[in-house]
Amino acid sequence: MKPIRTRSQERILNLLKSSKQSISAQNIYVDLRHSNQSMGLATVYRSLEALKLEGLVQVRTLANGEALYSLVQQDKHHLTCLQCGNSIAIDQCPVHQLETELETNQNFKIFYHTLEFFGLCEKCHAEQAC
Repeated sequence: MKPIRTRSQERILNLLKSSKQSISAQNIYVDLRHSNQSMGLATVYRSLEALKLEGLVQVRTLANGEALYSLVQQDKHHLTCLQCGNSIAIDQCPVHQLETELETNQNFKIFYHTLEFFGLCEKCHAEQAC
């Protein structure tokens, strides 16, 4: 049975579908206000949580604590610089086989996974070495 979504959830899904990158809840709130689809910030967070539990939205938390939301389309993996905050997407995924095994062995439905490495990018590393 397909879950019934609220109008707020549908608006957020549509916004995320049109977004080329992950977006914070605060930016979702602002973007919706600018497009005359205003809703409260608490409603944005509640809707994102419901969509996350439905397996439609994934969240990625940056080193500074900011949470970024996107549609679950594919697994996202990044190298994130702790100094400048720059994130570099990486294509390889060393855990796909593990994910399949966990789903089978633990009878656990996995919606998505994230993998993130934290350190210093080339530029920040070079600046620190000086």
